[in-house]
Amino acid sequence: MSKSFAAALVGLLSVTPLFTANVQAYPGMQQQAQGQVQSSVDRINVLPKSYPIDVVAFSDRNGTAIDFSQYRGQVIMVNMWATWCPPCVRELPALDRFKTKFDQSKFTVLPISIDIDGTAKVEPFLKSLDMEGFKTYYDPQQALSEVFPLDTIPATFILNGKGELIAFVRTFVDWDDAKAVELINGFIEQESTK
Repeated sequence: MSKSFAAALVGLLSVTPLFTANVQAYPGMQQQAQGQVQSSVDRINVLPKSYPIDVVAFSDRNGTAIDFSQYRGQVIMVNMWATWCPPCVRELPALDRFKTKFDQSKFTVLPISIDIDGTAKVEPFLKSLDMEGFKTYYDPQQALSEVFPLDTIPATFILNGKGELIAFVRTFVDWDDAKAVELINGFIEQESTK
């Protein structure tokens, strides 16, 4: 996704309420059918075509710059979260379990905290949850807002092996749901047939 497209998208989302009937967060996003959602996984929007995104760096706990190009060939699930966001925190244990259900050479989960104080805030917080081993990344300056709208979190963005956006959801998802595993396995299978 180009920077101009991301800027236009963020501008559109900031002016127009997200849940307006005709608003679409990305071009081509299919409007959800009216009715009750049976699973939070049903809220994930699978795009009709992939969208290239610019390479934007975030960091690991040591401050080392990382970007999505380092995961080429893998399906990547980027989960944007913060310590002050209760639904985000609710997702963390399930995300930790979710990543173990896949071949790590084909799929990776990248939780990325947008807490302004970075590791100084996040590491003690994770320790208080008995999640010291939870591997998260950091984007305290929200540089990733150049390619992802971050006005609503939790937000999860799924990229294909080329680093292109293929799906997203901007709300809580129960990652323990078997439907989530099916969805990701489908994306992994698509990558293996390319």
